[in-house]
Amino acid sequence: MAQRKYLIEVEKAKEAKDGRPSVGPVYRGVFAKDGFPPPIPGMDSCWDVFRLSVEKYPDNPMLGRREIVNGKAGKYVWQTYKEVYDLVIKVGNSIRSCGVEPGGKCGIYGANCSEWIISMEACNAHGLFCVPLYDTLGAGAVEYIICHAEVSIAFVEEKKIPELMETFPNSTQHMKTIVSFGKVAPEQREQIGKFGLAVYSWEEFLKLGEDKQYDLPVKKKSDICTIMYTSGTTGNPKGVMISNDSIVTFIAGVKRVLESVNEQLTTKDVYLSYLPLAHIFDRVIEELFISHGASIGFWRGDVKLLLEDIGELKPTIFCAVPRVLDRIRSGLMQKIASGSFLKQKLFNIAYSYKLNSMKKGHSHDEASPLCDKVVFDKVKQGLGGNVRLILSGGAPLAIHVEAFLRVVSCAYVLQGYGLTETCGGTFVSLPNEMQMLGTVGPPIPNVDVCLESVPEMNCDALSSTPRGEICIRGKTVFSGYYKQEDLTKEVLIDGWFHTGDIGEWQPDGSLKVIDRKKNIFKLSQGEYVAVENLENIYGLASAVDSIWVYGNSFESFLVAVVNPNNQALENWAQENGVHGDFKSLCESPKAKEYILGELTKAGKEKKLKWFEFVKAVHLDPEPFDIERDLLTPTFKKKRPQLLKCYQDVIDKMYKSASKPSA
Repeated sequence: MAQRKYLIEVEKAKEAKDGRPSVGPVYRGVFAKDGFPPPIPGMDSCWDVFRLSVEKYPDNPMLGRREIVNGKAGKYVWQTYKEVYDLVIKVGNSIRSCGVEPGGKCGIYGANCSEWIISMEACNAHGLFCVPLYDTLGAGAVEYIICHAEVSIAFVEEKKIPELMETFPNSTQHMKTIVSFGKVAPEQREQIGKFGLAVYSWEEFLKLGEDKQYDLPVKKKSDICTIMYTSGTTGNPKGVMISNDSIVTFIAGVKRVLESVNEQLTTKDVYLSYLPLAHIFDRVIEELFISHGASIGFWRGDVKLLLEDIGELKPTIFCAVPRVLDRIRSGLMQKIASGSFLKQKLFNIAYSYKLNSMKKGHSHDEASPLCDKVVFDKVKQGLGGNVRLILSGGAPLAIHVEAFLRVVSCAYVLQGYGLTETCGGTFVSLPNEMQMLGTVGPPIPNVDVCLESVPEMNCDALSSTPRGEICIRGKTVFSGYYKQEDLTKEVLIDGWFHTGDIGEWQPDGSLKVIDRKKNIFKLSQGEYVAVENLENIYGLASAVDSIWVYGNSFESFLVAVVNPNNQALENWAQENGVHGDFKSLCESPKAKEYILGELTKAGKEKKLKWFEFVKAVHLDPEPFDIERDLLTPTFKKKRPQLLKCYQDVIDKMYKSASKPSA
């Protein structure tokens, strides 16, 4: 096996035995060659993360929001670490005065804001389980989580109060107190009162515990600090129990990585909080920033105003899910396409030159300072001018988007991988390593990783190109699914968490996530298809915004539903004399032929096997979305729901497409 320079082997591979598949060597990331970094002294819990920073940096700006002056958003106004601490103590005393004891469950429901963090820290202070209620989940799931987790007090964004009330009367079995992040309307107060619940505005709640002082309980590393419900592509959400130890270990591991590549965080770093705090990705990044005494500014909650908020805040680190980065790239490409021929030419020359220079080993800031100054500085300023690291997570980032942003953003673009069950980041690619494009890099130095063979997918962890299910062991791994021991036992075996994702080790020791174990099906002729990998390849076609590929064991070929790129389709129509608006173009047989041709081209470039080519397409002008329940809140495809939604279309495609011969 090739020397993987970013990995250290800690255990030998195991051959298949007693019906159990073979397992590849156990590896650690190279930054753990002398052992895992110890947690910061005195940092045993999430409360310590905050408390230590308050002691060290009391006057540093911690939480910021845009001031609204005469209905217009102005500058960011800040609360210092000490000011936030004083509010947290007040909120904690008020929670306890409602009869909530350590170990109680506290729900938080709403968009990211300073009250969200203050409520969370009050939970951390008093040893309460913080239970985020998804902003993007419907009332059904919110009701399920409140009842399943037995939430007794809920903090809620003012405009979400009606949605919380939709969970009555079932949720009121456990929930006894509601606290608004803002005000409470008189009619809401009256209705909530009818169900026997106490309800407070934010200001009222702060006064509630004014004359009371509760001792903070001793918190252990093994204590659960949050139950984070994962959306899941099927069934009810699962409550992932995350301990203090997991988050403290995560912070130590990421700190080691950033220091090792000379990109350590400082008190001067600024983060834009817009990805949901109800998800692990944003939660642990904000914990990381708090541990460094850095600043967190909140967006206004409107995606259309995101770039404006970025321009005002000027963050230094920008975290995003691929969907946001796709939008940034599409917006830039449209701007370039609408510019003069000369501007387009200049951009293309600068892009090719800088990309080649980076491929030769130059860092992004040394690759072409002239191109940066003349061409790419506008992109940098569009992200506020100070961004030095862009981190993508939550779903796979398409290679062409990653390469594009690495060149034009004048920042390092890193792709990470992790799950709620592994406390977020478990792998991250490294700056200046262009060969890591399309990978999630090596493991963070706080976990052991191995691949387990999946014979039915032809994934052999012992082959020269090792492939298999990604398995993770370490303190960042979750403590189990709340009240679902049977599900916990399915995925936590002998200390190893089985992720359900298929990975492939690269020669340098970085990992490529190539599929989901369950996203595999067999065609009628017996060929296995790894569908996520195909969707990533077909997604490279610039005419495709999103694609869902489908097949089953009764059919011998694949079909797909495509959300075409509006601009690309309209340009093609203009050049080919096809008339109509975007919606009618999607119904045009010629347009379908064009998109199918683009998919075939992408497939040939990536040398797909004959049975992996899509043979028929349906074009939907309406994007796959959360509203139609086709995507999870982290934008992963819900395949059973997609099939339900497009069943008629699929049947028609199979009927009308001429079946290929093998």
